[in-house]
Amino acid sequence: MSNAFDTTATLADAPPPSLEPREFMVHLRDGCRVATDVYGPVDGPPRPVIFERTPYGKRSTRDSDQSQRSGPMPLPEDIAAFFVERGYIVVRQDCRGRGRSEGTFVKYLNEGPDGADSLAWIAAQPWCDGRIAMTGVSYSAHVQTAAAAESPASLSAMFLDSGGFSSAYEVGMRMGGAFELKQATWAFRHAVRSPETAQDPVLAAGLSEINIADWFHTTPWRQGNSPLRLAPAYEDYLLEQWAKESFDDYWSQPAIYARGFYDRFPDVPSFHISSWYDPYIASAIENFSELGRRKASPAYLLLGPWTHGKRCLSHAGDVDFGPNAFFDQNVGASYLDFRADWFDEMLGLAAPSNRPAVTYFTMGGGSGTTTPEGRLDHGGTWSHAGTWPPEDTTATKLYLSRDGKLRGQPDQAPAGVTYSFDPANPVPTIGGQVTSGEPVMHGGAYDQTETPGLFGATEPYLPLSARPDVVVFRTDPLPEPVTIAGDVSAEIYVSSTAPDTDLTIKLIDEYPPSADYPQGFAMNLTDGILRLRFRDSYSDPQPLKAGKVYRVTVKAPDTANLFAAGHRIRLDISSSNFPRFDVNPNTGRPVSTERCSITADNTIHAGPEHPSSLTVRVLPANR
Repeated sequence: MSNAFDTTATLADAPPPSLEPREFMVHLRDGCRVATDVYGPVDGPPRPVIFERTPYGKRSTRDSDQSQRSGPMPLPEDIAAFFVERGYIVVRQDCRGRGRSEGTFVKYLNEGPDGADSLAWIAAQPWCDGRIAMTGVSYSAHVQTAAAAESPASLSAMFLDSGGFSSAYEVGMRMGGAFELKQATWAFRHAVRSPETAQDPVLAAGLSEINIADWFHTTPWRQGNSPLRLAPAYEDYLLEQWAKESFDDYWSQPAIYARGFYDRFPDVPSFHISSWYDPYIASAIENFSELGRRKASPAYLLLGPWTHGKRCLSHAGDVDFGPNAFFDQNVGASYLDFRADWFDEMLGLAAPSNRPAVTYFTMGGGSGTTTPEGRLDHGGTWSHAGTWPPEDTTATKLYLSRDGKLRGQPDQAPAGVTYSFDPANPVPTIGGQVTSGEPVMHGGAYDQTETPGLFGATEPYLPLSARPDVVVFRTDPLPEPVTIAGDVSAEIYVSSTAPDTDLTIKLIDEYPPSADYPQGFAMNLTDGILRLRFRDSYSDPQPLKAGKVYRVTVKAPDTANLFAAGHRIRLDISSSNFPRFDVNPNTGRPVSTERCSITADNTIHAGPEHPSSLTVRVLPANR
């Protein structure tokens, strides 16, 4: 690697005072230069390096930098000073085409070679002692798996928080064949903040007049007819991603498909963080499991109750998980202290500790009343395990019954529920594993009832369960608490009148009516989707035959929750979840360009020959 590009770099400005960063323009293998800040005593003895790459501005503050619940948001220079005080050099870098770096930004796809080249540059500097640990949240985690897939010899550890693609086709960009429309809101937000926009007042003015939410009423978008038409580089990559509906060579690139390249990852310690209302749960779990299995170095997993990167809040959406939910003083003294302690241990600067492989938060156990802030007090506790799912869970099936019940045994007589799915009237998204969706959608736990201001909601703002295209199955009120921890899936026997349609599932903790919630509270836990032409293969989609019954499996991201006595375990099934996912027009033609749609009559079958079921992993009652 050292001969593939110029490991020298030029100082972008005159050397600043010793406590301020020095900015270098680092040459990559294709001649592009990326702006790179170096913090710490570069003239002293060599030190280990903490390295973060970001598209958000290397000197910009982000909410996900929060280290503890109280106190000011730490600035990048504060974070750097903390690690420098702990004995590290800190390097922060703008990704290609972002911040002060040169080149054209193409989301995700350049980050492998660019990251590997930058690691080699750092390793060649006299102030680096040969140990480089990468860190970062979200995109700054994605760039780590992208770089690791290039087999960089100088990488020593990875701390991946809320990101790092195992397979972007299945987590983060698409799910079950459907496109995650947070990619569209992200692209627009960062086109507005791009270097090109900062340099062009006319472009800035044009983008500022666009209401991105308005454009979600006119999907799919087309080249030159989208909210990104004024920012063609962002429009190009977004529409390309949207159009890549089948799994092919595009989706198997190392930068977005760690699954195909784990054996090329350096054998280094890794820490993986995600949360129950984060889109990257499945990626974090797969990366943790596969690296832990394939490598001699340890892998660790932490799963909290938060939305994306919001580890210093106790709530997600309209639900509060209590004082145990804060990262600081529960998981570690602070986020900064926790990372520094882990880096010290993994890089040999501190003695090994008896650190558990898995730390996870089980939601539930609260009072069920309203907090002073107006949220549901759901509560929760932390637990440890040696594996994920925890070793003592049992996969448990609950069968869908003709009377809308979830039971331990399938019906003895055949039954079915038919509903009409009209793509012009999709089920609105209410919370869930959403990030970067603002102002169109928001992540977290919410009562599954429409409210004013919710995208797609209409008066009289009824529960989603009142819609004729939402089919609800629920247990009887639980006689005693039930705790689940692990993966969630539904095996559904389905037929349709259309050549293609979607199935969505949503797992819900259904509260009974109470003084504070006289209508009860239907709290979403996790949800999934499957585009049925991809039922057998993501690379070889096949149309449905009208009326034929198919057995399909719809997966939802893992979760952990205590269903209190008197609550019900509930499964909602439908065929849309918009605007989280693009809407299937049911025609069988490419969704990204289809201008027509048809209504699909979809039937969920149950009974002895078609035992449709929900599977969750249940912990022992005395756990």
